[in-house]
Amino acid sequence: MAALRPLVKPKIVKKRTKKFIRHQSDRYVKIKRNWRKPRGIDNRVRRRFKGQILMPNIGYGSNKKTKHMLPSGFRKFLVHNVKELEVLLMCNKSYCAEIAHNVSSKNRKAIVERAAQLAIRVTNPNARLRSEENE
Repeated sequence: MAALRPLVKPKIVKKRTKKFIRHQSDRYVKIKRNWRKPRGIDNRVRRRFKGQILMPNIGYGSNKKTKHMLPSGFRKFLVHNVKELEVLLMCNKSYCAEIAHNVSSKNRKAIVERAAQLAIRVTNPNARLRSEENE
């Protein structure tokens, strides 16, 4: 079977690819890089002085049409069993299945086989599957 293609594949534009880092995280080891909003009364970052670290705000959000979209053009749908795969039957051109991390290898194999029958793309079909040549 040929590789499944999405119905439409718009160009995904990311307004910012760099992480927002916490103010003075480069100066002190105890201050982690994870973003925290500065709340000090004299804080330069909070007051948005020129040349300071940028703060995240609503303007950096993704386009509504391409939000949560994978580079392949599909959106992910988490699947735990074969029955949940049936939900994607009508929208297999816009959504792809991702098998949950806590699914056994036996059930994974069944999900991948059923997805092939329904022409549903699976993002992680090879996870936890050993090849026969090793045994």
